[in-house]
Amino acid sequence: MTALTDRPTVPRPGRRVPHRGPARRFPPTVRRGLDYLVTGTVTLLFASPILYMFIGSLQPDEQVLGGLSGFAPGDLSLDNYADVFRTFDDPSTGYFLDFLATSVIVTGVVVLGGLVVNSMAAYALARLRWRGRDAVLILVLALTVLPFEAIAVPLFYLLNDFRNTLAVQAVPLVANAFSVFLFYSFFLKLPKEIEEAGRMDGAGPLRIFVRIIVPMSKPVFATVAILSFLTQWGMFLWPVLMVSDPAVRPLPLAISVYQGQPPFQWGDIMAFGVMMVLPMLAVFLVFQRWFVRSVASSGIKG
Repeated sequence: MTALTDRPTVPRPGRRVPHRGPARRFPPTVRRGLDYLVTGTVTLLFASPILYMFIGSLQPDEQVLGGLSGFAPGDLSLDNYADVFRTFDDPSTGYFLDFLATSVIVTGVVVLGGLVVNSMAAYALARLRWRGRDAVLILVLALTVLPFEAIAVPLFYLLNDFRNTLAVQAVPLVANAFSVFLFYSFFLKLPKEIEEAGRMDGAGPLRIFVRIIVPMSKPVFATVAILSFLTQWGMFLWPVLMVSDPAVRPLPLAISVYQGQPPFQWGDIMAFGVMMVLPMLAVFLVFQRWFVRSVASSGIKG
């Protein structure tokens, strides 16, 4: 008896078998050109607001809000940037350099402190064995879906005595459940054999973490640093609640106060916005290599 798999495939009488020719493919040059066209179009679409803001920061107020014509450079100058520093040159309004220093200090504390605190917490959850670990992990996962707005008011009443300080703007935001989860997910994928080799050499958990885990985890550290920086640099709700002194205003709060005071000088506002965006672009360009590597490795291993 012939096996079913050995039977030849015979077309039924009266039924034509369609002929499939070779798949039509674009030449490599055409395909590469289409890739560049799509990528360039998407890049231009996302970069157009920043480009519009940059050009507007160099133009007079009457030429800024000109629609698509605002992309055409007109009377370009640096007067708007000078106006920003002249406007914020009084203790009653604050100083632009003070706003910048506040944002840099607060963001630096949140990012650097968060890298240390959140990574060590994630390592303890991913690698160490201790009582209550599963309960803490469930709590961290639950906190990842809890928005900051849900706890902003309770934090306000809790820390009301520390208003108008740099510490109250930074310290409550150092620990972050989402950052802990990112570190935790990455640490789980690292091979345990390397840690076991470190233990054989007499290294403790802290030394293993500093000497072995951290050098192997540059992609996730870069990812968390970028995400934390972007979130904290644009933080607005918490400074609105806790800051009323112009001397300790961060940049997002300062530009909101400036924008709400008529007459509206759109060229100066655009210049203020450009000086806010440039540090964000610089940080991303510095860490983008590890950020892309982290995303690519997550896609391959996931």
